[in-house]
Amino acid sequence: MKILVMAAGSRGDVAPYTGLGAALRAAGHEVVLAAPAGLAGAVRDGGLGFRPLPDAATGAGGSLLGRAAAYVDALGDGVADAVADGDVELLVLSATTAPLGWHAAEALGVPSLGAYLQPVAPTGDFPPTVGGAGRPLGRWGNRAAGRLSLRVVDRLHAQAVRRLRARLGLPPGHGPRAERARRERAGWPVLHGYSPALLPRPADWREGLDVVGNWWPHVPSGLPAGLEDFLQAGPPPVFVGFGSMGAAAEGLGGLVAGALRRAGVRGVVQLPDVPSGDDLFAVGDVPHALLFPRTAAVVHHAGAGTTAAALRAGVPAVPVPVTADQPFWARRVAGVGAAVAPVSRAGLSVERLAAALRSAVEEPGYRAAAVALSRRMAEEDGAGRVRDAVERLAP
Repeated sequence: MKILVMAAGSRGDVAPYTGLGAALRAAGHEVVLAAPAGLAGAVRDGGLGFRPLPDAATGAGGSLLGRAAAYVDALGDGVADAVADGDVELLVLSATTAPLGWHAAEALGVPSLGAYLQPVAPTGDFPPTVGGAGRPLGRWGNRAAGRLSLRVVDRLHAQAVRRLRARLGLPPGHGPRAERARRERAGWPVLHGYSPALLPRPADWREGLDVVGNWWPHVPSGLPAGLEDFLQAGPPPVFVGFGSMGAAAEGLGGLVAGALRRAGVRGVVQLPDVPSGDDLFAVGDVPHALLFPRTAAVVHHAGAGTTAAALRAGVPAVPVPVTADQPFWARRVAGVGAAVAPVSRAGLSVERLAAALRSAVEEPGYRAAAVALSRRMAEEDGAGRVRDAVERLAP
């Protein structure tokens, strides 16, 4: 089949789809990934075709909701452009692109399925992954908050959906909320790309919502030579990085260096202002799959992809969540014993980070829990489950 995968957001939101696309291509499908233009190189390195979507920074200025609405409008135009040639037989949609991608599938007359990195459907088991700081609200409260979260998302997409349907030549009338309800009634399939060992499938979800295990980013070969030399020159270091949370990481270089020294550990640090030293190595983008198994612990922002990568490597974590779904995953990974209690970005200090590092590195229970989850995750084949679902939709 000719498959168009659509994923929007930061590098962490998109990278897993490079591995998913590669798995579908290996099964004989022709795969194109529509993603932010800045990630074209990573997509093509995975052997996939590429079509650009707007960068997540589109829509500067105004309130948070105003910026989000501006980005969604731009994303609607990107979705229309990505399907303009009509040469698609199946759409695979992320949680971010689905509210717009549904209308593109209707215009093309092709099937679609969801491939989500986060749970979106309301459930009594846990609160929405975005908002609420990940704190449980009781079964009734969790479900109510989940429904409210979807209403906010649908309202945010209302204008973009009207514009997109007009551009695609579709009649008006299927607003975001109505389209979501229609998909739910039809049992639209959604496969969730995280491990059920970390977050089991809720029993109150409808049929067609499945948790299948992670699909992992395409991995380039080898680490930079200097980093390889550093790793071999001493005991396993701690990795410190905040992914796409660039603004939140500004000015942290000195604090992190001080915490690493106070904890008595070496560090591989992915921050822009890290002071040099024999026990510190500064890096840019580096494959988590190659680096994390060689670390003593990982300090990260608790994005879904980095959280999963640390668990896959069997190493304990120090989560420092900043925004979006990060507080949810931070509480979850701590709840299964593979991370220390989350440290808030606002409360980060040399003393607090050093204490968390010592706990993560020295207390064996954290590593034991991470290793146990790693073994369970190794038995999962998330990409294979998506491949199977795709082939059930083949004509």
